[in-house]
Amino acid sequence: MNLSGKTAIVTGGARGIGRAIALRLAADGANVVIADAAAQTPAGVPDRMLALQVDVSSEADTSRMAAQTLEAFGRIDALVNCAAMFSSVTLGPFEEIPVSEWQRLLEVNVIGVALCCRAVTPQMRRQKSGRIVNIASGAPLKGVPHFLHYIASKGAVMAMTRGLARELGKDGITVNSLAPGLTVSEGTLANPAHLRWQADTIRSRAIPREERPEDLVGAASFLVSDDAAFMTGQTVVVDGGSAMI
Repeated sequence: MNLSGKTAIVTGGARGIGRAIALRLAADGANVVIADAAAQTPAGVPDRMLALQVDVSSEADTSRMAAQTLEAFGRIDALVNCAAMFSSVTLGPFEEIPVSEWQRLLEVNVIGVALCCRAVTPQMRRQKSGRIVNIASGAPLKGVPHFLHYIASKGAVMAMTRGLARELGKDGITVNSLAPGLTVSEGTLANPAHLRWQADTIRSRAIPREERPEDLVGAASFLVSDDAAFMTGQTVVVDGGSAMI
């Protein structure tokens, strides 16, 4: 994709899926802001990348994220909401999930998405154009057990995507979600419990192999490009053909 002259914010862009997407958008010509709780610019990338330390569940942090992006690059063309709690989540029966974990996960995975969208929307409206891509999950589409709060949060992300698409379409802003399957990255590798069902997941796919962050970057780049200008409110599933909608 040709993203020259565009500026994209990728939350959760310091590692895993977010990092892979940030690097792809930069390779396609975009200025990229990595907004992460532990932000660091990946080594060997162009000067067009900026790292900001951002807690997406903080209204002050997300407002600062938008302001610093404008100060650095003068515009905001795309937001990829990738920051989420997943690999640190303890798997288990729903009745054993602590209320405190429900609350923190929803703060990051749901409220964080809403706050980031709210922070960038005024500039996108001024430009009369923008792309918002929310990273969802294929898990809510299949009813995966043992992390009810996570699948609830990603179901909410898909619902917010549709609602925002209706609200923002008249302003030239598209809103879509990208739903990966179980993806092997440094986060999931650090918590082997999340790979417990890896063999079953692979068998469920039409393309029977593990999913890596790099499998998602082409779809992400397309969704922030001009080629996706008439596509909004959609959930694009990239999981090797496990969940088919």
